[in-house]
Amino acid sequence: MLKAKDIMTPDVITVQAEATVEELARILIEHKISGVPVVDDKKKILGIVTENDLIRKNKRFHIPTVIRLFDAYILLGSGKAEEEIKKMAATTVDEIYIRKVVSINEETSMEDIATIMSEQHVHLLPVLKDGTVVGIVGKADVVRAMTYEDSK
Repeated sequence: MLKAKDIMTPDVITVQAEATVEELARILIEHKISGVPVVDDKKKILGIVTENDLIRKNKRFHIPTVIRLFDAYILLGSGKAEEEIKKMAATTVDEIYIRKVVSINEETSMEDIATIMSEQHVHLLPVLKDGTVVGIVGKADVVRAMTYEDSK
């Protein structure tokens, strides 16, 4: 059975947290990719940022609902409102990237990769070795690998 090391893209395009949102958008468009790992100076992974994070930055702001109960005003969804405002006002990758990264290692099987993608609702999986990005597996890699396995 194929493993991550067999299907991953080894030359991973990455971005640092200090990059601007515009620089990120340019990278995604130029390389025709849907996301990139966010790394530090030593290529250690900090998180991941995708097209979805850029789209969320530009979405319409939902004003929280206010309920009056007796003499008190209760704001529903106020915790999310502050987070939404921060993301919408973001100018750097640091302000929008996802810090909780779902990742795999080089020995992760195709079956496990497909399961993780499906159950965790992620489309890009950084391949890590000692916390450093050594590859990336996307949906297209999994689909391509499926056709490779079927032709055997």
